[in-house]
Amino acid sequence: MSYTKRSDIPEKYKWNLGDIYPTPADWEKEFAEFAAEYPKLVEFQGKLSDRDSLLDFLKLSDEVELKLDRLFGYAHMDYDSDVQDPDKQARYSRVYGLLTKYSEATSFVSPELSAIPDEKLQSFIDDPAFSDYDVALANVLRGKAHILSEKEERLLAGVGSFSGQFHEVFNRLDSGDIKFDKIIVDGQEVQLGHGTYSMLLQHKDQAVRKLAFETYYKAYIEKINTLAGLYEGSVKADCFSAKARNFGSAMEKALFYEQVDKSVYDNLIKCMHTSFAPLHRYIALRKKLMGVETLNMYDLYVAIFEDADISCEYEEACELVKKGLAPLGKDYLDVVQQAFDNRWIDVHETPTKRSGAYSSGVSGVHPYMLLNYQKTTHDIFTIAHEMGHSMHTYYSSKAQPFSKEGYKIFVAEVASTCNEVLLLKYLLATEKDVNVKKYLLQYYLDMLRTTMYRQAMFAEFEQISHAMVEAGQPLTAEAMCNEYLKLNKMYYGDAVHHNDEIKYEWARIPHFYRAFYVYKYSTGIISAVCIAEKILKEGAPAVADYKKFLSLGGSMDPVSELKVAGVDLTSSEPFDIVTKSFEDTLAQLEELVK
Repeated sequence: MSYTKRSDIPEKYKWNLGDIYPTPADWEKEFAEFAAEYPKLVEFQGKLSDRDSLLDFLKLSDEVELKLDRLFGYAHMDYDSDVQDPDKQARYSRVYGLLTKYSEATSFVSPELSAIPDEKLQSFIDDPAFSDYDVALANVLRGKAHILSEKEERLLAGVGSFSGQFHEVFNRLDSGDIKFDKIIVDGQEVQLGHGTYSMLLQHKDQAVRKLAFETYYKAYIEKINTLAGLYEGSVKADCFSAKARNFGSAMEKALFYEQVDKSVYDNLIKCMHTSFAPLHRYIALRKKLMGVETLNMYDLYVAIFEDADISCEYEEACELVKKGLAPLGKDYLDVVQQAFDNRWIDVHETPTKRSGAYSSGVSGVHPYMLLNYQKTTHDIFTIAHEMGHSMHTYYSSKAQPFSKEGYKIFVAEVASTCNEVLLLKYLLATEKDVNVKKYLLQYYLDMLRTTMYRQAMFAEFEQISHAMVEAGQPLTAEAMCNEYLKLNKMYYGDAVHHNDEIKYEWARIPHFYRAFYVYKYSTGIISAVCIAEKILKEGAPAVADYKKFLSLGGSMDPVSELKVAGVDLTSSEPFDIVTKSFEDTLAQLEELVK
């Protein structure tokens, strides 16, 4: 439910930021301490090649950054709970400013560490006294081949100050300057926008979906040459930066800093190409069940089965989540219960609260979760999803030193999606209502379709566009539309009509301005499904391996961490497991709708 004012919400539904600082006055006290302490780090400038000085610096840096983590965590979550409160606004603004000053003050660290000779740096890595920092120092060592001279680094920094503007300009265009027309829906005039468009694609009337789709894309088509120029500039900037830093390609550079081997990316695309058949079969089934003469791209998001949404109060949703996560064991569920009982979660919506949902870790305290719970199936799964993030953070922070507790984005969605899959499998195993069961089967198939397949298609488009620039080919609007349409036809098959507008879809994807990011959504859900399947099939041994993975933080490269959980993304096995899971789910749905 929604509340008009935050003060109306019972305390048990509001997160307790007092676990970080009992009062705002305590926050102010530590803010002042931090402001006085962090300049001491600058005293180490020019001394980091000395063993003892470096060790002292790293220890002091941990102490200082731990305070900054708490200060920022408290301020941003307090602000998110009521974005119009002036005191909360002020604290958030002040800590954000202090974070900027801290980054400027410690900007000497990376160049100075990179200047340490390889042999000496390796001796620090091998030194037991540096065990908390060996991963960070090893990353410095492996990155030295791509650190340039001081003069060249200054030049690249200058280039970066404007080459990163392509993303910002796209956002301004997409959020304000692209104007969408108004349309008539159910006799009412509706102003089309990003959120409205997503909702209208789920409208029961195909004519409404068609109108929304064509009107929405009309706005992008009118600006297509501008959008093509922006994206070409962004890709060229990626390729220039990679070449300047002695990488073979923009992809190689992006994956290097994520510590992911290129074989993982290549393997994802190759395995997708061998697993189109079940997706095409599902698209054909969707067409049949919807009873449409032509299935269009704008028909892929509407629910096939109506009146099957699971609706329940928050407490009941929490009980469902716990039942779904029961295979993970008592110790896991005990922490989940702590989160529910001890106000780690901010549950209900108010007009001045930040929208959406997230999990946020505060080192030395515990994770927090922001929700805006409504009685929908989606929101039940959101509890499970954010709890997965929180448990990953909890296990990592318990097992790892501060310097290693943060995990890579590559694995960030694994625990959250694993929780969703476990909950879904539980609901499918226990649901008696056939219509609800059909809805859940469709929910899972669409989860895989939109995350595994669709994001892989995006990833393949990024690979193609960067390869074109690196081969000296122009990225014209026509060339990109042609390449995108080829991919769309290959991924979605013949059962759907590939409406002309869909070839322009690349022009509206903001993630394309953060190159080689979207593939992680595909590898994340593939890894999560594999882990969930192993847990349900193998039991305790798989659970133990999974908890080891959750406890690794950033102590290993992310691909190796997933191997601990039994997922080797350099092989075809995970992709085969998920393809079979998709096929089995599809077969269940086909059986129920005979």
